[in-house]
Amino acid sequence: MASIFSRIISGELPSHKIAEDDQFIAFLDITPLVPGHTLVVPKIEVDYIFGLDTDTYSGLWSFARTIAPAIQRAIPCKRVGIAVIGLEVLHTHVHLVPLQTVSDINFERIKMHPGHEELAAIAERIRKEL
Repeated sequence: MASIFSRIISGELPSHKIAEDDQFIAFLDITPLVPGHTLVVPKIEVDYIFGLDTDTYSGLWSFARTIAPAIQRAIPCKRVGIAVIGLEVLHTHVHLVPLQTVSDINFERIKMHPGHEELAAIAERIRKEL
């Protein structure tokens, strides 16, 4: 069965897309830790980041590097933090999280549940900064 991210990539499920190329996609997390929490995902479904081939692994970080500055310009924050957990969805993905404090990237905290309109507005703000 395809992962939820593969279903987003194929267009079967909606997302608040930030950017996309032939190998990678970035979209907002629908249950973010903080506003602007973005997921960067390879289009190839590999469940563990260290299972990616070398070119895809390097490309993932390069793609994330283009997204993070746009997040930082669109969402007031001190830094954009990075996390790779790999347990919640068995499809490699990188979390880009706008940070004010280290606790902003604590995955044990209660997640937000913004509405469609709020997510759409945040995605648009980030896209304008690319």
